[in-house]
Amino acid sequence: MKKVLALGAALCMSAGVAMADPAVGTWKTEVDDGSYAHINMTKCGSNVCGTIARTFNSGGEYNSPNKGKQLVRSMKPNGDGSYNGKVWRPSNDKIYIGKMTVSGNKLKLKGCVAGGLLCSSQTWKRVN
Repeated sequence: MKKVLALGAALCMSAGVAMADPAVGTWKTEVDDGSYAHINMTKCGSNVCGTIARTFNSGGEYNSPNKGKQLVRSMKPNGDGSYNGKVWRPSNDKIYIGKMTVSGNKLKLKGCVAGGLLCSSQTWKRVN
């Protein structure tokens, strides 16, 4: 009976790991307008959202007024490592159609206008 319970517990734990969203974690953005950030990606309901956790410029870490603000908004997983939602660009305070793809320790984020015809993208690296 103990072996059956141990096996059941192991299966439950491995199912939880398998169901973990690949985008969840902390990601380092590319430099944009002289600054970069660490973004904490977490589940927000059935979607993924990303909040600015730390900010850096040429002088090192600094206390940006954007810390704590949501950059990645309601990214809905498509089940293949890609997501659709919205993304906010702090430098111009605009919200764009967002597309995101996670592959290993890299996350490609696109912000698009004109129905997705014109896009700008960044590739982020996983911090943890």
